[in-house]
Amino acid sequence: MSEARIRSFKFMGRDAAEMRRRRTETTVELRRNRKDEQMLKRRNVPLEEDGVVSPLKPKSLDQLVVKAQSANMEEQLQAVSVARKILSRDKNPPIDELVRCGIVPVLVACLQSENSSIQFEAAWALTNIASGNSMQTRTVVEYGAVPLFIQLLSSPHAYVCEQAVWALGNITGDGPVCRDYVISQGIIPPLLSFVNSETPITFLRNVAWTLSNLCRNKDPPPPFESVCMCLPALVELVQHQDNEVKVDACWALSFLADGKTKQIQVVVESSVIPRLIPLLEQSDKIALPALRTLGNIVTGNDQQTQAVLDGGILPALQKLIQHSRPGIVRETVWTLSNILAGSKPQIQMVIDAQLVPPLVQALRQAEFRIQREAAWAVSNFTVGGTKEQVSYLVQQGVVHPMCQLLDCKDTTIVQVVLDGLANILKLAEEQATYVATLIEEAEGLDKIEKLQEHENEDIYKLALSIIDSYFSSDDIEDVPQLAPPVGLDSFQFGPGTLPDSGFQF
Repeated sequence: MSEARIRSFKFMGRDAAEMRRRRTETTVELRRNRKDEQMLKRRNVPLEEDGVVSPLKPKSLDQLVVKAQSANMEEQLQAVSVARKILSRDKNPPIDELVRCGIVPVLVACLQSENSSIQFEAAWALTNIASGNSMQTRTVVEYGAVPLFIQLLSSPHAYVCEQAVWALGNITGDGPVCRDYVISQGIIPPLLSFVNSETPITFLRNVAWTLSNLCRNKDPPPPFESVCMCLPALVELVQHQDNEVKVDACWALSFLADGKTKQIQVVVESSVIPRLIPLLEQSDKIALPALRTLGNIVTGNDQQTQAVLDGGILPALQKLIQHSRPGIVRETVWTLSNILAGSKPQIQMVIDAQLVPPLVQALRQAEFRIQREAAWAVSNFTVGGTKEQVSYLVQQGVVHPMCQLLDCKDTTIVQVVLDGLANILKLAEEQATYVATLIEEAEGLDKIEKLQEHENEDIYKLALSIIDSYFSSDDIEDVPQLAPPVGLDSFQFGPGTLPDSGFQF
């Protein structure tokens, strides 16, 4: 569909970029509380501790810091180990107290020890400090820990390497500044070297999680040229037998696919789509990030959307749209809304997959956040659909639930619904009187009349336009030839009524 046609078709002039929404405000809401799904930072708390550390007073903490600098390696190891144990408490570790006592530069210096046990204990302690708030994390960074952690990735001792990965994962999870600094220090090549069958599973889990943190955050996004180096490894990890590895790999891919068309294309060309589709039928923790990745891909152009459709996503969406978890239903409907912003054949694929009835059901009965996504999906359908396709949409009973949303408090959705109804009326042409009757029976006319007094200029102009065009004093019902045939419960379009080239407005 040409841009000119879309703009002339729509009352609001919503263009393709708006139809296929990345929708900053909704994306933020979709991803809110994502810590429930994936932790940004993780503290290393042992299941069993080899000794109980009693609460220490400030004076004893100072003494601990002094001993951690001892030239006697055994005394130094003991002190660093005690510091690590204090920081590994399950509840309320005294991170600030130890930071104030000057433990951080001492621990950073220990990373360069010739003793691998001291390196490990110091790395563990710093990992737990970096698991705290941003100020605590950045204290670790400011004392020069990052380059030393990256050096430790080449240690001959796997347990030291793993702890260094964990620490770097916490630092990258702090936000874009720390993430980009860690990337600039060269973490990616040595980190990717651990993605192999020889790496122990607990270690590999930390690698996958750290990769996801390296790809995370959009404000600003990570340097794509750097993180796209991770794609082959991530494609491999989504096929791993371990669920935790798959989950973090899927989240990483979802972050990489959350960008512009050029960035999405790199993800598409990685051949990951056929590997993600089967994950939609696995556990919720795996299905959700897999769905998010595919949903981000279909925010791209029609060719990228078609790659996802060719991969076989629609049967999986049939099941997911009826899922018991509202969050997954919402993601599913959001994905559908972007597919329906595509071409006519793509809209037909959604129809053929029997996804329109559950979409209308979601619009009718789901919680408002799902209805909001469904309203966008329907409106996008009415923009790109043919006359016959939109007729089918009306036959599925879409008008009534659309009208029910006309008095919601979300002005964006009110506009979207008005837009969709206007498009349906326009496409109905000689059957517009029937659609107008459906709107009136659903109490939509009363609501549209009230919207003529709405404070939002776009809304009242759109409401006024609909009233003037389809509910004016010269009502179309007064014209006999426009009345729907007796006995029909929906407007119908016979074969041959639509030119091959489509309607021209």
